[in-house]
Amino acid sequence: MDYSLAALKLLCLQLKHVREVASQNSFTLGGILFQRVWLQGVLVSSSDGDDVPLLLDDGTGLIQLYLSGDFRHRHWKLGMYVMVVGGYVIRTGEPPMLKVHKIVDLSSSPDREAMWYLEVIEAYKLFYQPLVEEFT
Repeated sequence: MDYSLAALKLLCLQLKHVREVASQNSFTLGGILFQRVWLQGVLVSSSDGDDVPLLLDDGTGLIQLYLSGDFRHRHWKLGMYVMVVGGYVIRTGEPPMLKVHKIVDLSSSPDREAMWYLEVIEAYKLFYQPLVEEFT
């Protein structure tokens, strides 16, 4: 994992436009090279059973979360609003997956969801959009 590459603040909907750069084990959105994404959303499946995948719904789509280490031993409950950062994985015929590096329960934070959408819009307009327009 190349930690010199930023974790992009994205919505699941934007992940549909991502292209793989196999030679660098990375992805690109427009001209932005990345390996990790930063998402926020509601858990729509819990970690109560080992055979049930943990799914995050950010309001624009679903992504499966792959938890390892200490994260697996915590109880992630249905309806929690969480922030996740992790390595992005494209899978054919299945929802995309995020190998979680960081997950934080933000359920107690007021206005968290509305603020997240504003952050993603701001990041897109300031950083991503100029590059996307340059490459289209």
